[in-house]
Amino acid sequence: MNQDLTQQWLTEIQTLKEQMAGLQSDRNTAWESAQKWRQLYNIEAEQRRTDAQLSQQAIASLKAELHKLQGLEMETLAAGTPVTAIHQEIEQLKSVEELQAKLIAVIKERDRLLQALKTEQDNHAQTRNSLTTALGDAIDSLTQERAKAEKESQ
Repeated sequence: MNQDLTQQWLTEIQTLKEQMAGLQSDRNTAWESAQKWRQLYNIEAEQRRTDAQLSQQAIASLKAELHKLQGLEMETLAAGTPVTAIHQEIEQLKSVEELQAKLIAVIKERDRLLQALKTEQDNHAQTRNSLTTALGDAIDSLTQERAKAEKESQ
């Protein structure tokens, strides 16, 4: 009887060790998956930051070119305050029609920049949602696998 009890305990210990090894393996797999998703998210975030920076540089370049085309020299902007430069540019306009045309051009540029910003924000939100959903799916899958493994071990 003592030997049966000892054998029963040894069997129970062996079963628990096997379950523990399986759970550790599941944990390691989940950790690796989480690391992979973190890395993918970080790569996507870095790409978004790079794209945003390149867009800002392009906008600055286009603005500089626009100022040159409109006869507003960059030295004028650097020499005076922006308000002074704006006043000088407005004074160069000869008629109400020129002022209206300038205002329309500025409003169009503003609207284009606002649309570009909104598009970038939407893309960022979509990426964040996609990655969050994928991470949630991975966690759900891991939970299901653990539950399945637990049922099989019982």
